[in-house]
Amino acid sequence: KQFFHLLCKCNKDKDFLNMGNKMKKINKYSRRKILKTTSVVAAAVAINSGFPAILRADNNIKIGVPTILSGRVAQLGISVSNALKMAINNFNNAGGLDGRNLELIIRDSRAKPDEAARVCRNFINSDKVDAIINAEASGASFAVQEVVRESGTLCLHTVSETSRLTADPSIRAWNVFRFSRQGIHDAVGSARYASTVIKEKGLKTWMSVNPDYAYGRDSDDTFFWALEKFAPGFEILGKGWPKIFQPDYTEVITQIAREKPDAIYTSLWGGDLVSFIDQAALYGIFKNTQLFAINLADYTTMSAVKNLPAGLHSATRYVAAWPNTESNRNYDKSYTDLYGDHPTNWSWEASVGIDYLISAIKEIGGTDNKKIAEYMKGKQKESFMGVGKDNTVRIRKNDQTIVDYSIGWGTTIPEDPYMNNIQAANWSTIEELEKEWLTDKGWL
Repeated sequence: KQFFHLLCKCNKDKDFLNMGNKMKKINKYSRRKILKTTSVVAAAVAINSGFPAILRADNNIKIGVPTILSGRVAQLGISVSNALKMAINNFNNAGGLDGRNLELIIRDSRAKPDEAARVCRNFINSDKVDAIINAEASGASFAVQEVVRESGTLCLHTVSETSRLTADPSIRAWNVFRFSRQGIHDAVGSARYASTVIKEKGLKTWMSVNPDYAYGRDSDDTFFWALEKFAPGFEILGKGWPKIFQPDYTEVITQIAREKPDAIYTSLWGGDLVSFIDQAALYGIFKNTQLFAINLADYTTMSAVKNLPAGLHSATRYVAAWPNTESNRNYDKSYTDLYGDHPTNWSWEASVGIDYLISAIKEIGGTDNKKIAEYMKGKQKESFMGVGKDNTVRIRKNDQTIVDYSIGWGTTIPEDPYMNNIQAANWSTIEELEKEWLTDKGWL
């Protein structure tokens, strides 16, 4: 215990030079026991903080994970890390690949594109990773994409939702796969659901509030493009573009209060969405205006809202109630038993991605990038989030992105399970309109 607390303190304080002197005072352990403890603790520190392992096994299969572990959306990186560790621990405890373990190296990019690129280059050049699981938001994901396109390192995107990341053929790469949901898919499902509410409640006028970067712009464009297909004739009164992680939304809320739209569409997420809802509720915005918040239905977001209003509309990010299957409930329980909190949307995306990677490694008996890529293309796998045939998800061959994952829309209730009257999106409709959208963009 003394040694463990000392190592953690030295790691926190970066007081490595004094560590040796302090160790001399620990006479309880023999030199052999100290070294054995060092290897175990160092490995744990490496996974949890990115601190280099002291006695790292040379034959480990190494996976680098750039993500966000600090600031307002640190929950993103935490929930991704938890999901990956859960799967990797199961793999390692079962003997790994002929005794070779999977090793996670997780580092914080602080959501900065230049830092994400630097972290990835270090993974590739210094850590010699076998694969990168990219758990960055959209801005930093484009930076990661350029690094792995150049290096040929296997990369799995598990967070970014901007469509262009995989829809635009000019930036695709043979070694890159997408396991995160995609904006155009959500947009079609969202617009189809919104059209039913429009007809029911006679909604005519809209405003939007979306984060001012690639994902927010993409989400706004695709939602209203799809809404025009299902319910033409609406009017957009204005659009708000708050900066990501902006603390105050008074300006855009005042605009909403002045214009009095029938409905609002927003792709704000995480802490930004929580702040917007809390602040807008103080102005009574949701009494006469329908909110369509595509990113609300995640446990960490809904539980963080001070007084979650009933009747807000949201897509299902991750809730144990949807899909309503035993495998999904089992996933939620396994995660919650380990970490004391529910999974998030980022958790399921990371879980599906690492499941594909582990299956590929087992199937080909190694980490050859080209063989793994061939294994994944077009691969259909059973999944707790799958709504395809026999509850499967699928990686499309043409753009190497996931489809047939669960998308639902419903209304909020203030307590668990937080969502009510959930309606499933139709994947045939999604892919049909996606082709039309890609044609309009010149990307088909």
